[in-house]
Amino acid sequence: MRIFSVSGAEVHTETDWPERLPEQGYVWIAGTREQFQTDLSSIQSHLERLTGQSLVDLHVSDLLNAQLPSRFDYSSHYDLVVFRRLAQRQDTAGPAEAPAPGRPTKRTGPPVLHRIDTSPVGMAVFDRVLLSVHPADCAVRDAYAQRLLTSSALSKSPPPAAAAAAAADPRSTGARGVPSSPADMMLRIVSQMVDSYLDLRRELSRQLDHWQAELLNPRTRFNRWDALLQARLALHQLESLCDDQRTALQGWTESLDTWGLGPGSNAEREHELLKIRSRDVLEHIDRVVQHVRRLEHNTETAVQMHFNVQGNRTNDIMRTLTALTAIFLPLNLIAAVFGMNFEFMPWLHTATGFWWTLGGMGTIATTMGLVFWRKRYLARTGD
Repeated sequence: MRIFSVSGAEVHTETDWPERLPEQGYVWIAGTREQFQTDLSSIQSHLERLTGQSLVDLHVSDLLNAQLPSRFDYSSHYDLVVFRRLAQRQDTAGPAEAPAPGRPTKRTGPPVLHRIDTSPVGMAVFDRVLLSVHPADCAVRDAYAQRLLTSSALSKSPPPAAAAAAAADPRSTGARGVPSSPADMMLRIVSQMVDSYLDLRRELSRQLDHWQAELLNPRTRFNRWDALLQARLALHQLESLCDDQRTALQGWTESLDTWGLGPGSNAEREHELLKIRSRDVLEHIDRVVQHVRRLEHNTETAVQMHFNVQGNRTNDIMRTLTALTAIFLPLNLIAAVFGMNFEFMPWLHTATGFWWTLGGMGTIATTMGLVFWRKRYLARTGD
């Protein structure tokens, strides 16, 4: 477990559970799902001591469930937000998914879709405590912890350029500084998880664009339909995943209207900033959904254009074959007439009959070929 004590702009890493909460701050407790399950009784007792309330059993089950979709729930003392991350993994199979020796598994689809991890991250948001439960290989916790410590160090001794920028625009300090409350920190962690998928857009678009170009290339025989099907299924799953994320965060945003505000303008300003940040995260999720739907639409359009091109090519081939067949039909008729077993036939015993017949057949074939060429039945179509 990693425990951080946040007081104003100062962030301290605690080696053990704090005895009490900071006077003007809060505590962030971050750990893996395995650590949470192992130390559940200790965590519950410490939460009871720090906040006066422990986690409900159903919420504990939600935090331990690795297959739970994104959702939002609340109690009278805390809010529960489960958010499935969209992060790029370095390995395509974890220890539980490793293939058996001598029987490797073949995965289809773009490699970038294999590296998208959708494990849930659960967060219990108290008034002055934030408890986050992450997967074992989650880089979000370490990345944001490092970012939090860096922001605290810069706030203590900012460089001259940063100090001048902060003096010129005080709003930038709140945007990049230390979160003012557990709810604010939760929203920033969620925003970082959403932005981690936005970083994958370029690579994902490049790989699917390569497939679209291969589908529309008339000189390429596309035979990776199983991989294309897997890619489309993965995009559908991402779309449904983003819908769950948006529903969960929308429920959190609506619950902000029911919060009781303390006296003073600072409480109202912090509450308004939470609403603004929540709407910003929702806008980022909408961008992800729009991007996924655009990729699905482009892939579907490319498939339809591929079949249209193949249909047009088949029509051109059949038109050419039909024209050639029509040219040789009169020649077959003449050959069939002179192949009859009659004793008395014109030109049958004539010395020049063969050459006249051959010349007539050539004339008929040439004339019909010119007519069909003029009507563009034998014209070569462009690629």
